[in-house]
Amino acid sequence: MSITTTGYDSNPNPSSSTSSNRSSSSSGARNINSRDGHIAPGEIAIGVVIGRASEYFDFFVYAIASVLVFPEVFFPHESRLDGTLYSFAIFALAFLARPFGTIVFMQIQQRFGREAKLTLALFLLGVSTAGIAFLPSYATLGGAAIVLLSLLRVGQGVALGGSWDGLPSLLALNAPQNKRGWYAMLGQLGAPVGFIIAAGLFAYLLQGLSTVDFLDWGWRYPFYVAFAINVVALFARLRLVSTPEYSHLLDERELEPVSVTEMGRSQGRNIVIGALAALASYALFHLVTVFPLSWINLYSTRSIGDFLHLQMLGAVLAAGGIVASGLIADRYGRRRTLGTLATMIAVFSGFVPMLMDGGEMGQNIFILAGFLLLGLSYGQAAGAVTANFAAKYRYTGAALTSDLSWLVGAGFAPLVALGLSANFGLGYVSLYLLSGAVGSLAALSLNRALEIRD
Repeated sequence: MSITTTGYDSNPNPSSSTSSNRSSSSSGARNINSRDGHIAPGEIAIGVVIGRASEYFDFFVYAIASVLVFPEVFFPHESRLDGTLYSFAIFALAFLARPFGTIVFMQIQQRFGREAKLTLALFLLGVSTAGIAFLPSYATLGGAAIVLLSLLRVGQGVALGGSWDGLPSLLALNAPQNKRGWYAMLGQLGAPVGFIIAAGLFAYLLQGLSTVDFLDWGWRYPFYVAFAINVVALFARLRLVSTPEYSHLLDERELEPVSVTEMGRSQGRNIVIGALAALASYALFHLVTVFPLSWINLYSTRSIGDFLHLQMLGAVLAAGGIVASGLIADRYGRRRTLGTLATMIAVFSGFVPMLMDGGEMGQNIFILAGFLLLGLSYGQAAGAVTANFAAKYRYTGAALTSDLSWLVGAGFAPLVALGLSANFGLGYVSLYLLSGAVGSLAALSLNRALEIRD
């Protein structure tokens, strides 16, 4: 099914007919030569899936290395626990930097165009990722190695903020009314796909190399792969969004940056609600991927390679849950689906101590059930309430909402969960996850109440 590039909008806006007049001169030149054709939502979805899968692979390569590599390579002078906590602190820097990257690169797009923004983001992401692969260890460079790792991690966060291309918003606006949930979940499939590839690569290296070789040079290989995948994926996205057809459609939908000052003044409420609506999903995201891997590595005798294989199986279940979430959301509504899953996550949080302390069987249940629950909830987590944004604000609003969701819900989750569990017990991880579920339910309820009032 294809959608005409004119005359369709889920939120009709009288100003849309004049949006091309506000676009840059370069965009206008492209639009003169563009065909006023038909672009199917599935075609847009390809660009979304390519971009998200590459980002998640890069994300999980760094996350797994934060547990298995960086404590030994960059913090050998610390205990294993402290080294992992320091590693997680650096891990969080990208989430702090990402909103700033979004803001800075929005300005670049306004001045120089969408293609210049994505090209610069590609360059920064490539330099940051490849730079990590070439970093000397603490034993070679001392504290400077930690500083360089931190700077490169910030570079990754800034670049990821700058790589926002507007395709998820374009997909949401062009998806058929009765299939919004289905198309919303497609980009989320990048998470389990990225995890499976990253975890499988590390598991292969762990089982095929000695510990000395793995910590010396083996861990660097996934970063080379991440660099190559990011370059290819970003060039594919750049080629897509720079075509006349997509440029015309992006401009027509008013998917152009607006100033952050104007966003905060007129859309601050929607940004906050959007960031909190999927808090439960984002909190659970790291509590079934990164945190249990660190817990097993520190406090269990289980084989890390075998545990990664278990998590890969969980990621397959998550992918199935994501697909199912599209069908469920289209039948019952995205907001109701998210609310129901937030309630289920709240219930699941009460079983964290029993399962994680329940030996291999309990840990297996925690991972498999947690990944399935994650897939069902995360499938509809992206842009759950971005329909609240007027067309003019959707491009910037969707980007900032995503950045803040990651920052508040997931950025510090591994650090907080490991710190709490190591010092006070796993029961506090339950409270942490429960707080995320409560935050989601409160935000969804507030969004509903404001919608009724308005």
